[in-house]
Amino acid sequence: MKILAFGASTSKSSINQQFAHFAAHQFDGEVNMIDLNDFEMPVFSVDKEKKDGYPVQAHELHDIIENSDFLVISMTEHNGSYTAAFKNTLDWCSRLNNSVFHNKPMLLISTSPGKLGAKFSLEAALSRFPRHTANILGHFSLPSFDENFKDGIINEELAKEFNDLISNVKETLSKLK
Repeated sequence: MKILAFGASTSKSSINQQFAHFAAHQFDGEVNMIDLNDFEMPVFSVDKEKKDGYPVQAHELHDIIENSDFLVISMTEHNGSYTAAFKNTLDWCSRLNNSVFHNKPMLLISTSPGKLGAKFSLEAALSRFPRHTANILGHFSLPSFDENFKDGIINEELAKEFNDLISNVKETLSKLK
């Protein structure tokens, strides 16, 4: 199974990149960790789209998603929503092809240093992504990353909840084969 994973952030020290990496490695398969910095695009506008067409990075990301079997995305939150970089990436990719996620099974997660664990960004993704053909098999928010994560989830209750989710997603994936 080809697993595509990334944190929806451009921070070089992204905790969501770390969390996506951890989550993706709970599954059997070849994990492709990407960095959104490698897909930097101009700020979306219809004028730029008309003048210049679609950035090559949108095509590249589209192809990577299409050629993956399973997606693990960890949502970062800035001021209660997606990061500007991720939103811009989604805007370009959805204009290229509204089927951004190609009905690929997806684990959608989030974390933050705060007690809400980027829940607002996660909730926005849960609402929005299905419109772009996301097949979300499960979701999880990890609060207080620095207190609850050290090479894995250290809070026993949260670890159990996460592990139960992973088991359920694995079971669903096995039925999809």
